[in-house]
Amino acid sequence: MATVSAKIYEHHKKADGTYNVKICVYHKGKRKYIDTTHYVVRKQLTKDFKIKDPFVADVVERQLRDCRKTISDLETKLDHFSAETLRDFLRDMDEDVDFVKFCDEHIKGLKEVGRIKSAENFNVVRNSLVDYFKTDSFSINQIHYTMLLSYERYLKSERTMTRINQFGNPVTTTVKGVSSSAVHNYMRDLRTLFNGARNRYNEEDIGIFRIKHYPFKKYKVGSPPPRTKEKHNTLAEVVAIKNCVTKSGSRAELAKELYMLSFYLCGTNAVDFYQIGQQNIRNGRLEYNRSKTTERRKDNAFISIKITDEAKPLLEKYIGKLAARYSTIGCLNKALSKGMEQVCRMTGLAGVTFYWARHTFANTARNDCRMSKDDVALALNHVDEGNRTTDIYIAKDWKIVDDVQGKVIARLRKAEAKLMGILFLL
Repeated sequence: MATVSAKIYEHHKKADGTYNVKICVYHKGKRKYIDTTHYVVRKQLTKDFKIKDPFVADVVERQLRDCRKTISDLETKLDHFSAETLRDFLRDMDEDVDFVKFCDEHIKGLKEVGRIKSAENFNVVRNSLVDYFKTDSFSINQIHYTMLLSYERYLKSERTMTRINQFGNPVTTTVKGVSSSAVHNYMRDLRTLFNGARNRYNEEDIGIFRIKHYPFKKYKVGSPPPRTKEKHNTLAEVVAIKNCVTKSGSRAELAKELYMLSFYLCGTNAVDFYQIGQQNIRNGRLEYNRSKTTERRKDNAFISIKITDEAKPLLEKYIGKLAARYSTIGCLNKALSKGMEQVCRMTGLAGVTFYWARHTFANTARNDCRMSKDDVALALNHVDEGNRTTDIYIAKDWKIVDDVQGKVIARLRKAEAKLMGILFLL
């Protein structure tokens, strides 16, 4: 049976002459201690350091009774606790979960395992919640059904937010409300964070629930809204982007060249360009694990892509250098966004983003080159949900990816030659 008692140690005397009253948790032959908010001076103690002040003794005894009742309520579940976990449980049982603190720890953990893009997405949600509540510390109990409805309206409205720039200075900006698609992503990521907090702080197997409510049972995130337009370019538009004249070192140049590099390399994502280095180049191929899905797949989302003649100079220009140029993938994405806006103005295109390169590669492979969906999916490094079991038995053949890639680039070369011929005749 676990026991608790009040302890005061002479050698714990602080500089101001006070002693902290500690609760000693004894369980399975070990002692662990909980610091309390109670402090006493020497005259409030007996010669053997017991509390003699009746007021303090009564307050501490009430706290001990609460701990004993909690231990008693655990009954046989107590066997699952070590002295340390029991100490933590008794210490935190009445403390609200600070959701911002959890988000910070969760985001830090994602960064440590290389899930930079996911960390950036969750950080956006974390910051928007701080803006919404106007505080950087709030209880998870403040996230409930009514709050979620209000937060959704907040995201859709024009709002002011303050962020710290790269020089450590606060910058306040006014932003427009986000789209319905973006709202869905915010709420989806918030639900993921909420579920992560429940997984960390609740121990369902032994009946411990620090987070007792679940607002997403009533509030439904649902499916993302349908896309209102296709997000791919024609090959003529790709040629226009490729030949767009940009200033050296500008964001427009960055966006144009990474767009083309993504197209040449089977729709490689910006976060992967950000993370890859010379170690990812082997025998004329770019080999890496796709960041977006590496944690969710048994093959770690590995892919091997041939480095074509068009891709080689661009890869040499940017590989291993983007992380030195941009402190986070979020900063790179912002530069790409601004750069693509400039490219669009130069080419007369509208709404094109860096990610369109991936869509355009896939669309060209399937609709122009008539490649099978399975082969296009392999080139995009997608997992086939319908053939997970079959894929266990079949080794991936990167020559299939080479074939898809080769036919797409051949189509681009043909389109460019045709357009250049027309311009020559003009």
